[in-house]
Amino acid sequence: MAKANKKIRLATAWLGGCSGCHMSFLDLDELLIDLAEQVEIVYGPLVDAKKFPKDVDLCLVEGAVTNVENLELARQIRSNSKLVISFGDCAVTGNVTSMRNRIPVKDLLTAVYHEAQAPIGAESLKVLPALLKKALPLHQVITVDVYLPGCPPDPERIAATLTALLEGREVNLEPQMRTFG
Repeated sequence: MAKANKKIRLATAWLGGCSGCHMSFLDLDELLIDLAEQVEIVYGPLVDAKKFPKDVDLCLVEGAVTNVENLELARQIRSNSKLVISFGDCAVTGNVTSMRNRIPVKDLLTAVYHEAQAPIGAESLKVLPALLKKALPLHQVITVDVYLPGCPPDPERIAATLTALLEGREVNLEPQMRTFG
């Protein structure tokens, strides 16, 4: 994927999720300095771009598709990106975000905005993007090129994925083993 004397245009996007994947991305630590020499970050929570740009080489997409704004952004990402990475378990499978799928949207909104201990109020519903009936993994909405699982993915897995893609190699991730205790 590397281009001669031209930086790779990298974007990241945060849909319906907790931002843990972006936090894990920041945990790349000194590799971020090496990465900065190879890429130009053109969109994401780390830059002040309001609109998804054209001609993106690589986009990491965190989170499930949960509302109409997420759906529109996912479609923009696919039409303007050469490679789309489903970044983390919410994007890959729906994960925790999709736990709401058993509750009808109307009941969910009523419980959160009208019946909660500290109700937010119906006026909030006028400014929030409409929820989809279900939270969807990214691949159910757009074509995904690479899957990077983990909740969140370990920085080492993110580094291995980005390094392989930047060097034009196939991504080959070892199974992620976590120990507890």
